[in-house]
Amino acid sequence: MVQLPIVNDLGFFEIRLESIGGLGANLAGKMLAEAGVVGAGLNGVSFSSYGSEKKGSAVKAHIRFCDLNTHIRDTSPVERPHVVGVFHEALAKTVNVTSGILEHSTVLVNSAKSPDELKELLKMKAGTIAVIDGTSIALKEKNRVNMAMLGALFRLCPFLDTETMKGVIEKSLGKKYPQAVQSAITTFERGYNEVQFMQFELAAGDSMPEYVRSDIGVLGYDTQPIGGSIINPGSTFLKNLSISRSGMLPAYDNESCIHCAQCDTVCPDQCFVWEERIDRKGRSQMFLTGIDYQYCKGCLKCVGACPTSALSSQREKEGYADSHTVHHQFDLVTQD
Repeated sequence: MVQLPIVNDLGFFEIRLESIGGLGANLAGKMLAEAGVVGAGLNGVSFSSYGSEKKGSAVKAHIRFCDLNTHIRDTSPVERPHVVGVFHEALAKTVNVTSGILEHSTVLVNSAKSPDELKELLKMKAGTIAVIDGTSIALKEKNRVNMAMLGALFRLCPFLDTETMKGVIEKSLGKKYPQAVQSAITTFERGYNEVQFMQFELAAGDSMPEYVRSDIGVLGYDTQPIGGSIINPGSTFLKNLSISRSGMLPAYDNESCIHCAQCDTVCPDQCFVWEERIDRKGRSQMFLTGIDYQYCKGCLKCVGACPTSALSSQREKEGYADSHTVHHQFDLVTQD
């Protein structure tokens, strides 16, 4: 039996995966736990929490490992993780992905940024930041981000055996998706070999953020708005779906657009911004002016529906959405 590098007071080595629906964190957690139990001879458990929204909604997967003499009777969420896997760096915009980390915790991020840049983005005071560009690897190998992240997680958890994991991949995918087994293994191996990490020491006199339980609400009986009003409902113009994009987005070329509205017909989130103008024949027509990327989750249905080359799919680069977005004008709601 292998020796765990560190455990908490209950004898557990704990991992938390932060993701969005569609990137495979739930499956990754199950495969990770199976590799620890079958290959490393540990006690282990994996479970996930997610809402009914599925693709694009926030997902958490929780994994615990311990030696065979320790019983797992705790199935509460992992609040003080030794390792955190962040499947989408944009999650940090809306989710406290580093909640509960310790001074010696490791945070693995799917990103093309450097560890120094991520330290600022995640507002980490100390710990180890590991980086893997899982999205690029997955697109190159025609597979999913979760396999690249699993490879990197195995690098960070040396008590897990990579050969066992390859067997788990074949077992999990072989029956339903036999054509994806080899690309999944290749993606896993690249994640293992290409992950980079950097350790940051806690500054002298500084301390880690105070731990706050996630199940304690910000609003209580003495802080609730009058009438129990929901001051920031997610179904309004305030919503931000940009964290749902998993590497690709639609690019708009106005010169090629014939304003047929096929894109608007298939768009599930009303991303396209229209303006009423007079056409060449003096008639009032609606003209497409651009995309409000705040509401775009990168489903690319519009690209498939476009009859011209006005819409094309491209890899999202840092700052592209902010610099190319055309905002909706909700005159009845805002003062703009």
